[in-house]
Amino acid sequence: MSTPAIPLAPASSSSASSPGTGLLSGGFTKLCKGLGVVLVAAHILVYLFPSSLTYLALVPARTIPFAWNLITAGYVEQSVYGVVISTISLLFIGKILEPIWGSREFLKFIFVVNFLTSMCVFVTAIALYYISTKESYLYTPLSGFHGVISGFLVGVKQIIPDQELPLIKIKAKWLPSITLLLSIAITFWTEEAAEYLPTIVSGTYISWIYLRYWQSKLETKIRGDPSEDFAFSSFFPGFLRPIIDPIASIFHRMLCGRSDALNNAQAYTQDSESLPGSDSFEATRRRERGARALQERLAAARIAGESQKRDAAENV
Repeated sequence: MSTPAIPLAPASSSSASSPGTGLLSGGFTKLCKGLGVVLVAAHILVYLFPSSLTYLALVPARTIPFAWNLITAGYVEQSVYGVVISTISLLFIGKILEPIWGSREFLKFIFVVNFLTSMCVFVTAIALYYISTKESYLYTPLSGFHGVISGFLVGVKQIIPDQELPLIKIKAKWLPSITLLLSIAITFWTEEAAEYLPTIVSGTYISWIYLRYWQSKLETKIRGDPSEDFAFSSFFPGFLRPIIDPIASIFHRMLCGRSDALNNAQAYTQDSESLPGSDSFEATRRRERGARALQERLAAARIAGESQKRDAAENV
C-alpha cells in the first residue's frame, strides 16, 4: 500500500493553463529518474529471482547477520502496483523537493529516512513477536519505498503548507495526516495492509524529526525548522493542539534541549540570524521559495506548450 503522489498546483496562478498542468508535465530531475530506475530494477530482480527477496527485504529473524537489508529493503517493491506508485510518487514529488533542498540534501534525506524507518520496523516486528509469539512477525519479508514517500509528504507540508490540491481543495499541510488516517482505516478491512502501516507511520515521524531538528539550512548554520507552523501538533486538528503541545514539549526538552542550546548559541554569533523572530522569517522564506519554484514550473510549462502549438501551426 504505497502512498500515491498527489500533483500540487498553486492556489492561484496567472497562468492560463489549468491547475496542476506544470506538475503533470515533464522536467523530472536526473536523480529522481535514477532512483526510479533502481526501484524498477530491484522489482525485476526479485521477480526473476524470488530467492533474492530473502537477502534484500527486511526479514527480522535474518537481519542479523544480513544487516544490509535495513538499507536495501526500502528500495525493493514486491508488487507491480507498488513499484508503479512509488516510482510515480518519487518523480512528481521529487521535482518539487529536490530543486529547493538541493540534490545532495535530497539524497541524504532519502537515505536517513529509509534507514531509520527500517530500524523502527525491525524493532516493531521484534516487539510484536514477543507480545504475540507469532513467528510470522519474524519471517515475513518487509520492503517498499512507501516509508520515504510518506516522508516526502512531510517535506511538502513544510515547504508549501497552504498550497491547495487541485479538484479536492485540501491544503498540502494535511497530506501526511490524511495519509496516516487512510492507512490506519484500511487496516480494518484488510490484514495485508497492516504490514505496511509501521513503515508509513515510522517514515512520517522520522522525516518530521529530520526536518524539524537535523536538516542543515543553506542560509544559516542552524539546523532544523523551529517554526510553530511545523510543530508536532500541526499534524492534528486545532482543537487537539492544546492537549498535544504540553506533551510534545516535555519530549522536546528531554530529547532536544542540548541541540536547542547549540542552535541558540550559533544564532547569537551571527548578525542577521541573531535578530528575534529570524527562525520564523527563514521558514517563511523557504515556503516562499517553494511557492515561487512551483510558479516558475507552471510558467515554463505554459511557454513550452504555447511554443509547441505555434510550431505545429507553422508546420501545418
